Amino acid sequence: MRIVVKVGSSTLAHAGGRLNIRHTEHLVKVLSDLKNAGHELVLVSSGAISMGVGKLGIGRPADMPTKQATAAVGQCELMYTYDRLFSTYNHTVAQMLVTQEDFTRPERLMNLQNTLYRLLQMGALPVINENDSLATEEIAVGDNDTLSALVAKYVKADLLVLLSDIDGLYTADPHTDPAARLIPTVESVTPALEALAGGAGSAQGTGGMATKLTAAKLATAAGVEMVIANGADADILYDIVDGRPAGTRFAPQRRQP
Repeated sequence: MRIVVKVGSSTLAHAGGRLNIRHTEHLVKVLSDLKNAGHELVLVSSGAISMGVGKLGIGRPADMPTKQATAAVGQCELMYTYDRLFSTYNHTVAQMLVTQEDFTRPERLMNLQNTLYRLLQMGALPVINENDSLATEEIAVGDNDTLSALVAKYVKADLLVLLSDIDGLYTADPHTDPAARLIPTVESVTPALEALAGGAGSAQGTGGMATKLTAAKLATAAGVEMVIANGADADILYDIVDGRPAGTRFAPQRRQP
């Protein structure tokens, strides 16, 4: 299988921005094991700004120049961490930083696809993030849920997994409604389902359930199956890849050509 895995800042970093060593090391171990089993993997990773905050010892910035500067520091730390950890299991990572223009301009999209395909052919593991140090509102994708869905679409993935700090899509907000039930399978994203989605998620991230449903519509329309699951224990990826019940699974709407 060709699998795109998106991991959120809340999985990679503690609230103060420092690396969550236990979660990150275990995630890399499981991803490496899946590669060893023959799967092709693309990792869409948040965390640049959060890790920059931790590295610089500052509060989360509010203005754009400081956000971009913090992302530049944090992206170095993020890729250093991935390179070090994946090398332990003899896997090579490759960094790709993108903006919305890489998906909307045909020549740039072709270059992006060609590079991704060649990296996968060479056995590398692409690690993709938005180019937060350069992206402005006009050229930003905006959140890595949407970014991961675009990557899954254009790399013709079989499966997209969004690892977050929530178990999946619920019938109501599980933080406030004890009667909320996990929805195990979604055949199509309806307006009623979208009404269940709230605003932004955790303080470390930029997306909430609304962005995940947007990603689900984009991915499944392109024929990519998608799963939202809790990234607190990366072992859940084994269940997802093997088709066992885990999180909320969104059925693809059509097969890719």
